[in-house]
Amino acid sequence: MPRASKPMPKQKPAIDPDLIRELAQLLEETGLGEIEVERDGQRVRVARQPQSAQAPTASAQAATSTSPTPAQATPTPADLAKHPGVVASPMVGTAYRGPEPGAMPFVDVGSQVEAGATLLIIEAMKTMNQIPAPRAGTVTQILFEDGQPVEFGEPLMIIE
Repeated sequence: MPRASKPMPKQKPAIDPDLIRELAQLLEETGLGEIEVERDGQRVRVARQPQSAQAPTASAQAATSTSPTPAQATPTPADLAKHPGVVASPMVGTAYRGPEPGAMPFVDVGSQVEAGATLLIIEAMKTMNQIPAPRAGTVTQILFEDGQPVEFGEPLMIIE
């Protein structure tokens, strides 16, 4: 009989659903985009799409199904990466709109910027990196949330 009890743990789900729920709740509480943990040789990664990435995709799908006019079509994140006025992330890190928590953001939609003006800060490896405007113009879109993790090359803003 002792041998019969050993296969029982193998019938248990490979991934603990309570752990997944706990990690998902942690994502909500911290505002992180993803989290990964490894325990006893098992690795669990829980990720979510930022709100700003989900809404344009849903709008683009709805517009496509109703024969969109150019004014209705909402660009997808892939389209925004090809936009001539895109400001892409030069590094992996956490993007912040202002110099410190609670401070006014460097720019808002509609802000006029000069080439070289600070648009945002990306924290990478405990270093705050100011991201300058590559050109002068008007900020027409801000594509990230304050405190959001960003990837290299991810579109952050559109300046026209």
